[in-house]
Amino acid sequence: MIFYSTNLSAPHVSLKHAVLEGLAPDKGLYMPEYIPRFSEKELTDLSEAPFYELAFEIAKRFVNNELDHERLLGLIKDSYNFDVPLVQTGENTQILELFHGPTLAFKDFGARFMARLIGAFAEEDHRQITILVATSGDTGSAVAYGFQGVPNTRVVILYPSGKVSDIQEKQLTTLGGNVHALEVQGDFDACQKLVKEAFGDQELRSHLTLTSANSINISRLIPQSFYYAYAALKHRANYPDSPLLVSVPSGNFGNLTAGVFAQKMGFPIAHFIAATNLNESVPRYLNTGVFDPHATIETLSTAMDVGNPSNFSRLLDIFDKKLELFRGDITGFSIDDIETRQTMKDVYAMHNYILDPHTSVGYKALKMYREQTNLYDAYGIVLSTAHPAKFYDVVLNTLGIKVDIPERLQNVLTLEKKAQLIENDFNALKSFLKSFAC
Repeated sequence: MIFYSTNLSAPHVSLKHAVLEGLAPDKGLYMPEYIPRFSEKELTDLSEAPFYELAFEIAKRFVNNELDHERLLGLIKDSYNFDVPLVQTGENTQILELFHGPTLAFKDFGARFMARLIGAFAEEDHRQITILVATSGDTGSAVAYGFQGVPNTRVVILYPSGKVSDIQEKQLTTLGGNVHALEVQGDFDACQKLVKEAFGDQELRSHLTLTSANSINISRLIPQSFYYAYAALKHRANYPDSPLLVSVPSGNFGNLTAGVFAQKMGFPIAHFIAATNLNESVPRYLNTGVFDPHATIETLSTAMDVGNPSNFSRLLDIFDKKLELFRGDITGFSIDDIETRQTMKDVYAMHNYILDPHTSVGYKALKMYREQTNLYDAYGIVLSTAHPAKFYDVVLNTLGIKVDIPERLQNVLTLEKKAQLIENDFNALKSFLKSFAC
């Protein structure tokens, strides 16, 4: 399959090239020349397939002959050795728990696949790949664990100082080895800007093979479509006459973009709800037709604190920059911290289920959509993006209960932090990266 840049000024490339390059030379994001479509018969045949098999059937349509299919299948089986459960909360709502991977966050789905794919491509080319990633929390830890020990790779993670949870910081700063953490004196948008500057620096790129592990990298996006497809087929098997709503906690909008990929592939999703916190550039665009990103606002749902989401350009590309097409598939809502806490309380009181703050934003947005449209009986799935233990203090302060911390998280808390503090200045990042070229 051929991939092009959303800025339309870069050469068309193979998947391998797009994955190893990350960001296109014209600073656009890579997109497939078409989104492969599954027939009704294929969907029926896959309705009872295990997760790894469905993932393989999707992945091979993007990979084609760029990687041996037997190796691709093995890569996928190795990536997804954990459960993807749907949990009922009420008659017409389910929560898709995406936090059963090694770092207890949905980012494991993209990061583990991407790490193994990049490792395979790097091995073929006998290259050392330097992976740059900006994180507001869970991306960094998922990438760190995904790439840990992967041959021919080194990872540099930039995270905003004081703006990730203690557990998240421990996860992304304690591995060492081929994983390097940089604590940036700035917010997530500052970290993301530094990463983009690195990709645009010709001196750096002449000495290092740089690629991105953020959702700007197409190999992070494709695997996130797997769980949308899986949930949609499960829903259709159980509720064949009920259109499916999917509420997506959204920050940088890679997750929602992956959902739209799945929908365009033919998986039965009727409508998406883009659930943001106060960083509501996309819901505001959907309401006004004007995209006017603002500075990042700090909230309880820290991983979604993104003022200027990168993947918005991919969504515009999919919908041909036409607002009416965008609105046809996506409705956006902004949820503040008071509503986030109240939803956590309500769901715990009614269903004895503990939401992390990000999932709470998604749950509240689904409720608001039903109220706005009078579709109270419409069936909805809320994506749960992180285990509540990762936001222990928020849960304790909101619900007054102590979340059981899984053993693998408890173990991380005892490890020594290994991070280098740098200023929000590109020269500081460039100096660090140049040390690899010596």
